[in-house]
Amino acid sequence: MSAADIPLALVPAAEPDWLRFALEPKLVRPGNRVEVLRDGLATFPAMLDAIAGARRHVNLATYTFASDGTGKEFAAALSERAKAGVEVNVIYDSIGSTDASEEIFDGMRASGINVIEYHPIRPWQPRWGWWRRDHRKILVVDGEVGFAGGLNIADLYQAPEKGGLGWRDTHVRVDGPAVEDLQRFFIAVWRRAGGRRLDKRRYLPPLVPVGDTPVAIVGNTLLWNRWAIRRSALTAFRMARKSIWIANAYFVPDGTILGEIVRARSRGVDVRIMVPGNNENVIVGWAARSLYQMLLDEGVRIFEWMGPMLHAKTMVVDGVWSTVGSFNLDRWSLVNNLEVSVNSFAPSVGAELEGMFEEDLKRCDEVTLDVWQRRPASWHVKEWLCGWLKPWL
Repeated sequence: MSAADIPLALVPAAEPDWLRFALEPKLVRPGNRVEVLRDGLATFPAMLDAIAGARRHVNLATYTFASDGTGKEFAAALSERAKAGVEVNVIYDSIGSTDASEEIFDGMRASGINVIEYHPIRPWQPRWGWWRRDHRKILVVDGEVGFAGGLNIADLYQAPEKGGLGWRDTHVRVDGPAVEDLQRFFIAVWRRAGGRRLDKRRYLPPLVPVGDTPVAIVGNTLLWNRWAIRRSALTAFRMARKSIWIANAYFVPDGTILGEIVRARSRGVDVRIMVPGNNENVIVGWAARSLYQMLLDEGVRIFEWMGPMLHAKTMVVDGVWSTVGSFNLDRWSLVNNLEVSVNSFAPSVGAELEGMFEEDLKRCDEVTLDVWQRRPASWHVKEWLCGWLKPWL
């Protein structure tokens, strides 16, 4: 029998190309719609619209919940829904929200919102802690619509024309079956942080496919899977054939990640890294620069964003695998923080993020090897001092 005589039903279906990027294919949920949101100008209205449409419940986890104009706008929107009978649950991180006034949280509680301060830094309070932080940014509405990414609830991310500082960041809205996993991550931490038990039958409704994007929600919520986001990125780097484009606020990766980047370059992969030119964390900024010489020697292209603080955490590999989340390429995100990332396996999402990356290049200065080798001697000292601190950053 020739190949032409074999019934099509008996011919094994070819695996989709994106599957090679999946660390755990069984965790990838097909049938989603992913909308990429740029900065506070697009992200905050989308989140507020979703909150306004809530009918049953709203779950919000954020590292920073500021008591500025943006914080008050979100507090008012959440309070309005709570007063309308919607169950609203909010987790904010104690350190991330240190500058926030207690009045904003007391006001939300008075409106019927369930509010939890994650790991208070005051030792006399229940469940206090200094090291383990909730750095996630998750919003889930009615168990059907989810948001995640790098934006906190603060004016820092608002456009200057709206009174903000215009920090550059990226978020995504997810519709479809993957929203269940965002909800599960919230519920797990909510319970351990002291929140009352949430009825999963109510909070995890059946979700039907609404798009064609495979998505994996990856988090390092628990001690035994704290490496999950890092491992998913390493898998994608190892599978890269054409390109690895990274935008990251705090780029201080460990030796394993650096090794995979270097090996990708040796295979001819186009590796581009975008970092803040003026990092709000000066020590981290100089620690990142301590890596430039090695990366430039290997042919990695480095771009410094010269606008307001670049706070984004995005990566795109081969235009197929992409991730948007709260995870920085540093030790704090790996060891100390609860993080979450939305990994997409669709060329459409990859192309959109690559287009955003290319647009951002217009506000970047490329760091070339010849210019870098002529940098002032004082820079060498700063790089050495801050580079020595990399294991603790």
